[in-house]
Amino acid sequence: MERQMQPRGIHEISKCLFCLAIVVVAEYCVASDNWPRFRGPGGTGTSNQTGLPVEWSGADYAWKTRLPGLGHSSPCVWNDHLFLTSAVDDGRRRMLLDIDVKSGDIRWTKTTALKTHPRHELNSFASGTPATDGRRVYVLFVSDDQMLVRACDFDGEQVWERDLGPFFQREAQVHGSGTSPIVFEDLVIIANQQDGPASIIALDSATGKTRWKNERTLQMTAHSTPLVLQRANSEPQLFFSNKDDGIVSLNARNGELLFRADVLNARCVGSPVIAGDLVLATCGGGGRGSYLAAVSVDSRGEIDGAASAAWTRDRALPYVPTPVAVGEYVFLWGDNGVVVCVEAKTGREVWTARVAGDYSGSPVCADGRIYCVAHDGTIAVVEASSKFKLLGRNQLGEGSRSTPAVAAGRMFIRGFEHLYCLASKTAVKISAAQ
Repeated sequence: MERQMQPRGIHEISKCLFCLAIVVVAEYCVASDNWPRFRGPGGTGTSNQTGLPVEWSGADYAWKTRLPGLGHSSPCVWNDHLFLTSAVDDGRRRMLLDIDVKSGDIRWTKTTALKTHPRHELNSFASGTPATDGRRVYVLFVSDDQMLVRACDFDGEQVWERDLGPFFQREAQVHGSGTSPIVFEDLVIIANQQDGPASIIALDSATGKTRWKNERTLQMTAHSTPLVLQRANSEPQLFFSNKDDGIVSLNARNGELLFRADVLNARCVGSPVIAGDLVLATCGGGGRGSYLAAVSVDSRGEIDGAASAAWTRDRALPYVPTPVAVGEYVFLWGDNGVVVCVEAKTGREVWTARVAGDYSGSPVCADGRIYCVAHDGTIAVVEASSKFKLLGRNQLGEGSRSTPAVAAGRMFIRGFEHLYCLASKTAVKISAAQ
């Protein structure tokens, strides 16, 4: 059933997320029913949800809700609250929506006025995914004049707001913004990776005040979203990527530089990925990835050149979509629909296959199955294993440039006009029992 806007507003390797059992990504202790940021708990793009179908039709959606405006952000979910951003009036009005997970009803909408600005034709004015800690929801809206970070409670009331200043891009082709905020402990962390003076900044989640700031100088805007790795007896590591620095690790609690690996040579749009004891990042341009580097998470200090990397790759790579690590493999879902499986430890290519389509959204994995949505709304499902197997191809019925979210026994897929809810068999049984 379709819901109109209301005034009230992812078989065997799926049990293991990383090659080494000692690796624990921060936030993964969050209940599996939640998807609190871009690419879910810890930014892994994986879920322990079971029972999601690999083939379905339009009649199988639990609900679909018509959305106001356009955005490419992903849903973030906490319990029965789904948060999403959108924009209308050519970006002059940006919106944060709270949608009821069970019914698809829009509970409330918080609107912010910003100036419009140039952007890449594949981008939107609402591409940043909200983040939540279960107490508040945090959103980043960007224009040439402002980087506006806002915190709201679950009733839609504003708690605090910070303007981090102008967002400057000197390049001939302006892309706009694509990064999303993340939450770590009591910090809201923003990767302000614009041309010229840039920074990674951590704000107090309760007040919005600056807790630490690591200043950077870039010559090319990056659009990747950071992630945090937390291990026993080790400082929590924040990882981010850009052309000028390469892959960088900071102490997530105080912003102190742990290492800087100068291993990338082009723009970073896809986000860093943890695979065992390695952190991977991709870069590229012109709609295709050009280079991937994998570096030990235990690196320290200044690391120069690809010779210091555990392994690298320079073909059949994604540019915009972020890879997904599942067990001992990393799956590289290319913008052009070419999917590659490589060994996480060595980078050895295991298989390459073409699933067709053009992609901007990132793949997510649930129950040993990888889902990714093409620009035309085709949702391809492949098996996350050492042998390629296409499990299904499904039609959304409209275009999409977003990454699915998996939470509360459901997969949420954002199209250009609607948000779709696909329930797992488990969720359907629970619902029927209620």
